[in-house]
Amino acid sequence: MKTDIILAGVGGQGILSIAAAIGLAAVKTNLYIKQAEVHGMSQRGGDVQSNLRLSDKPISSDLIPHGKADLILSVEPMEGLRYLPYLNPKGWLVTNTTPFNNIPDYPEVDDIIKEIKKIKNHISLDADAIAKEAGSARASNIVMLGAASPFIEIEFSDLEEGIRQLFSTKGTDVVDVNLKALRAGREFSQKYMK
Repeated sequence: MKTDIILAGVGGQGILSIAAAIGLAAVKTNLYIKQAEVHGMSQRGGDVQSNLRLSDKPISSDLIPHGKADLILSVEPMEGLRYLPYLNPKGWLVTNTTPFNNIPDYPEVDDIIKEIKKIKNHISLDADAIAKEAGSARASNIVMLGAASPFIEIEFSDLEEGIRQLFSTKGTDVVDVNLKALRAGREFSQKYMK
């Protein structure tokens, strides 16, 4: 078992929370994990990318080579396109359609979505709207984790436990809304793939 994941977005969108939830689930199931943040972590609104590698065997490198990612999980549509060279031909792009318009020459969203639709294995969703419906606009990153969960070789119940652990210090209400967001994202993907 091996899953190589590129997490993409901009600073402040919760990439580290996604990685932490996956990491907690991976440790619980005795998987090896390596993670590397590659860009812009200290700058809110700056480009952020994290390599996350999971395996049932030891992992020698924490960086994913071009063309080898099984999954690009992007919380921002343009950032999903930026990392396409890393995606393997059978891999999946799972991306939020809501832009984080942080640069003066940000492309038209319709143009970005057209490019995303050219990718055979993709799921695009309005994670912000789904998060609001689940009870917290701040949980859009967890909606994205749920949407990507069918492509991560970890039991969904273990991802749920990772969410419980990650948010346990913030109280039951925060845990519950994030679990609801995770489940809503997964439900979207399951319906999309039918």
